[in-house]
Amino acid sequence: MADLTTLSQLALQLLQQLISIPSFSKEEDRTADLIDQILQQHGVGTHRKLNNIWAWNKHFDASKPTILLNSHHDTVKPSSGYTRDPYDAKIEDGKLYGLGSNDAGGCLVSLIAVFLYYHDKEDLKYNFCLATTAEEEISGVNGLELIIPELGKLEFGIVGEPTLMDLAIAERGLMVLDCTAYGKAGHAAREEGENAIYKALADIEWFRTFRFPKESEVFGPIKMSVTIINAGSQHNVVPASCTFTVDVRVTDAYRNEEVLEIIRQHVTCDVKPRSIRLKPSSIDKNHPFVQAGVALGRKTYGSPTTSDQSLLDIPSIKVGPGDSARSHMADEFIYVDEIAEGIALYIEMLNKIV
Repeated sequence: MADLTTLSQLALQLLQQLISIPSFSKEEDRTADLIDQILQQHGVGTHRKLNNIWAWNKHFDASKPTILLNSHHDTVKPSSGYTRDPYDAKIEDGKLYGLGSNDAGGCLVSLIAVFLYYHDKEDLKYNFCLATTAEEEISGVNGLELIIPELGKLEFGIVGEPTLMDLAIAERGLMVLDCTAYGKAGHAAREEGENAIYKALADIEWFRTFRFPKESEVFGPIKMSVTIINAGSQHNVVPASCTFTVDVRVTDAYRNEEVLEIIRQHVTCDVKPRSIRLKPSSIDKNHPFVQAGVALGRKTYGSPTTSDQSLLDIPSIKVGPGDSARSHMADEFIYVDEIAEGIALYIEMLNKIV
């Protein structure tokens, strides 16, 4: 077990190496190779499926609960506003620049350091499972979702995303609904047909005004927004169909399936979700890990953005070094001190429970 200074140096060096390797979603094979190599160099037995690498602590005990440590090593493509080489991991004025440095490289290397800190320890109350995963930026099916069945039973998860080390104790889920109202075509000059737009309007008004009975303690009500409408082919034809799209931000008060069922009970249009994979997630504010963070002065909040946390069916928390406001920005950076602080805070919170 290395000391915190050594772990922070290891994490920083690894992040600089990761930044230098392009790792767009679905193209993370080289960063997966590097992570696999680094872990094995530190005596960790690793497992791999496509571009996902995972491992358990050395003294894994199946009779104990397991904590998941997860973050991703894929990145978006650099925006056109970059003035620097996005793969040149330079440190200037205490900032480490580079694509993926903040989202989520700093979190990833910090959690790898935390895992190494605990890897050889005996007599822990919990096991640790480290999962460094792919395709997070595109909510892909070959990332964390692919390997969840391989990870065994998990007690709760820590998902590394930049939160300034504050505690995102809940995250909204997302459903995109494609809705179609059906009528009957006819000539607009005569009393013919059944106008699908008018039928859609009644359902659109329901989406605008309906309030679900249960509300989240963190987020309040579920938010539904109609964002696209299409109907008609020419001015003198009553449209036979009207399609519209609804963006539904599901809170931790419901499961996606419940929300979909309630919607279908109230509207007359055909409702087809593009996916119900991106689930709302949360952890009890009284959970020992959360309370350990609060005792260290960390704030709790609900995150409006979606991450791989949405793929987990266990209590989970999103927390990590860096600032979400810097994610996907040109000339992305993370402060070097944020990485060292993140490692120390992760360990200080975990020490309260493990």
